[in-house]
Amino acid sequence: MMAKKTPKPAPRRIFQERLKITALPLYFEGFLLVKRPEYQEYKHYWTELRGTTLFFYTDKKSTIYVDKLDITDLTCLTDQNSTEKNCAKFTLVLPKEEVQLKTENTESGEEWRGFILTVTQLSVPQQVSLLPGQVIRLHEVLEREKKRRIETEQLSSTSMEKEKEPVEDYVDVLNPMPVCFYTVSRKEATEMLKKNPSLGNMILRPGSDSKNYSITIRQETDMPRIKHYKVISIGKNYTIELEKPVTLPNLFSVIDYFVKETRGNLRPFIYSTDEDLGQEPNIEERSEKLKKNPHIA
Repeated sequence: MMAKKTPKPAPRRIFQERLKITALPLYFEGFLLVKRPEYQEYKHYWTELRGTTLFFYTDKKSTIYVDKLDITDLTCLTDQNSTEKNCAKFTLVLPKEEVQLKTENTESGEEWRGFILTVTQLSVPQQVSLLPGQVIRLHEVLEREKKRRIETEQLSSTSMEKEKEPVEDYVDVLNPMPVCFYTVSRKEATEMLKKNPSLGNMILRPGSDSKNYSITIRQETDMPRIKHYKVISIGKNYTIELEKPVTLPNLFSVIDYFVKETRGNLRPFIYSTDEDLGQEPNIEERSEKLKKNPHIA
């Protein structure tokens, strides 16, 4: 079997922003044709496997995913017979849905199957036809995913221990703010969006009462328009004040809601911190840097 040419990594800026938004390590990436139950036909996505989640992008250069699929509880992966030449088709069977995937060639199909089964079963599958170098990559990903699971469990244990502590401390330690959160006023947020349109068009900021939050966005229609939305903290949830209010469990979900509802037209405003944006990213190096300072913006 011919070795599949490894896809070139996304430019550093794109990789950096995706890492900040997803907060998960990248294990594998490439083009996939995806058909979920709500889709009438296959959709063509640039797809990243981060942790045990598939993130779908409209193309290789998009920084904001348009959909995602948590495959942690994968029941099984079943192969489908395909009448198309040099094409692999299989189905991900999950507790609540079945998702059909199709690859552009059989080689990439084997790789996708290998990586998906490795991170969900926490073992390198024996039933995939891969070259020695590809198998070594699976073992490396397996060790990284095991380490990530251990760290996640430790974090969960820490949260249990801190249940009796003030809510403010719990949020600061365990729930860093979304990367587009800035302690700025309405006027300052508006100026940031006007002066730096390439960095994004949505900012999360403190509300005027210092207890709640606000979303400031800049829309490019016939002419640029600035809008502000209140986000009210109610218990452990957050409610976006719309014509029909939307209540979500955390601020990350609030940002995710605006992104999905506008199909990626709204993007979190993110300052770039790397001076040399032309180099390709070192995944391990960026992950460690982000762990040390999750508030990098």
